[in-house]
Amino acid sequence: MNLKYCPEVIELVGGALGYKPDYLAPEAALRLFEHCRSFLDWEQSLVMVYGKAHPIPRLNAWYGDDNISYQYSGTRFLAHAWTPELKSLCLSLNVQLDANFNSVLANFYRSGSDAMGWHSDDEPELGSAPVIACVSVGCERVLRFRHKQRAAPSFGMPLESGSLLVMGAGLQSHWQHSLPRRATAGPRISLTFRQVFKSVDHIA
Repeated sequence: MNLKYCPEVIELVGGALGYKPDYLAPEAALRLFEHCRSFLDWEQSLVMVYGKAHPIPRLNAWYGDDNISYQYSGTRFLAHAWTPELKSLCLSLNVQLDANFNSVLANFYRSGSDAMGWHSDDEPELGSAPVIACVSVGCERVLRFRHKQRAAPSFGMPLESGSLLVMGAGLQSHWQHSLPRRATAGPRISLTFRQVFKSVDHIA
């Protein structure tokens, strides 16, 4: 994993964050936003809370290589076939970050009322030390981080349109992240690229 590609690297206990605010030019970020909003196969998944199903406060879509499946928020996804735009972006990230991403989870936050609660991307399909690369387009939102065990204060990172945030290996074991509601926010789409193993049997 080449975090040196990102001009800003934040070293944390158990992992590191890399940030590149201008990964996409404004025109390219706008084109990508419009492509995703118009052409991705969005759905609103359900999450189980105390045995009752609730719709998550955002839309989501899963794209990737053939036969890639992933369980997220209690739902098993089979990846849709790549769009040319998403596939091109994935290939570029693999070269730039020396990564092996084979899928992307897209989240569409339609307004500031849409959000994501505290969690770690630590599902078995992602392996023991997953690397996540998040490309944000649309309205700027703040992604917050907190350590799982330490009593250190949480902190936030504003993610600009066209930015790239890389969560390095080990981070998911020690940290959680969330996207709080923001009353005045407009629509935002996050594209979180990751390597998913086709079977948990492949995970060492």
